[in-house]
Amino acid sequence: MTPQDFIAAIGPAAKTSAKSTKIPASFTVAQAALESAWGAHCPGFNLFGIKADPSWKGPVTSQITHEVVGGKTITITAKFRAYTDWLGSITDHAQFLLTNKRYQPAFAYTTGALFAQAVAAAGYATDPLYAQKIVSIIKAHGLSALDMAAA
Repeated sequence: MTPQDFIAAIGPAAKTSAKSTKIPASFTVAQAALESAWGAHCPGFNLFGIKADPSWKGPVTSQITHEVVGGKTITITAKFRAYTDWLGSITDHAQFLLTNKRYQPAFAYTTGALFAQAVAAAGYATDPLYAQKIVSIIKAHGLSALDMAAA
C-alpha cells in the first residue's frame, strides 16, 4: 500500500473519530502510519499493535512477535486485538488515549503536531524521536488538511 493509498483508506475513519474525540485526524493517520509501516503490519485491522490482554473481549489474531525477556530478545506468538474495520481500531486506540489521565494534557491541542508532542511527553513511547517522527509524517504528507476537513 502506498502512503497515498493508506491515507485514503484510513483518513475517513480518522476524521470520524476526531469529531467525537477531539484527537486530530492528522495525528491519528501519522501515528497509524508509523506504527503499522503504512499498513504493511496491521493484521486484523490493528493499526497500533495493541495486544489482547485478558480484559479484551473482542476477536483476536495470533501473530509472531519479539519480546525482550531477561535482556534477551525472544520470538513468541502473541494475541493481538482484531477489528472488523479501520474505524474499530482507531476508536479503540482513541479510548486508550481518552481514558488514561497522563494523556489528558494533549487534548489542549488541536493540531496533530502539538498533540503528538504532548502524547510523547506523557511517555507514550520509549523512542525519544517518537513525536518528531509523527510530525515529520504529518508535514511530508500534508496531513494537517485532514484536521481542517474534520472541523
